[in-house]
Amino acid sequence: MPRSLVILSGGQDSTTCLYWALARFGRDHVTALTFDYGQRHRIELDCAATVAALAGVPQTVLPIDTFTALGGSALTDSGVAVQRELDPKTRLPNTFVPGRNLIFITFAAAYAYPRGIQHLVGGMAQTDYSGYPDCREATLKALEQALRLGMEFDFTLHTPLMFKTKKETVELARDLGALPALAHTHTCYHGRQPPCGECPACILRARGFAGAGIADPLVERFKGGVA
Repeated sequence: MPRSLVILSGGQDSTTCLYWALARFGRDHVTALTFDYGQRHRIELDCAATVAALAGVPQTVLPIDTFTALGGSALTDSGVAVQRELDPKTRLPNTFVPGRNLIFITFAAAYAYPRGIQHLVGGMAQTDYSGYPDCREATLKALEQALRLGMEFDFTLHTPLMFKTKKETVELARDLGALPALAHTHTCYHGRQPPCGECPACILRARGFAGAGIADPLVERFKGGVA
C-alpha cells in the first residue's frame, strides 16, 4: 500500500482530508504534517495535535515562522484586524496569506521525499468563498508538476475537496466518520473557542452544517459551557 502525507492545520477541511486519506490508504500508511508558521492563533496547533491523536496517526510539527516576518495578512499580523471587505487592489480578503499553500506543499514534498512518500493530501478547495488563488486546481496542478521535475520524484497531490461546497464537505466528513474529530477543530478567524459565529470563516462553516442538516460537533461541544 502506498504511503500518504496529510497537511493538517487543525481545521475542518484538513481534518476531513485526513479521514479521507485513512479510508484511501489505511491508518498504517498515513502521516500528518502540521506547520507552525507564526499564525496568530496558536490554538490551531493544539487542535491539529488532538485530531491526529484521535485519528491514531503520527504527526510532525514543522517550524517555518517566516510568514510573520513577511507580514501582509490578518492571520499572521497581530495589529491587523479581519476585514469583511476585499482589498481594492487584489480583490482578495486580508486573511489571504501570500504563498502559504505553495510553501506548505513544497515543504511537505521536501519532508516526504527522503521518506519515500509519494502521495500528498491537502484541504485546498477552488470553491473556497474567498477565492484564494493558491487554492485553485490550475495552481496546484502546476505546482505538482514543478515538484515532480524539481525532485525527480513521482508526487501526486490529492485535493479531495477541490470542487465541493461546504455542505458537501460536511456530508463527506459524516460519511468518513470524521464528525467526532471535527468537534476538536478550529475555524474562527478570531481564534475563539467556542467560535465567534460572526467572522467570515465561522459563517461559512455554519452554513455548511446547516445545509447538510447536521449539528456542528464543535458548537455542540461547548453548549452549556462544557468544553
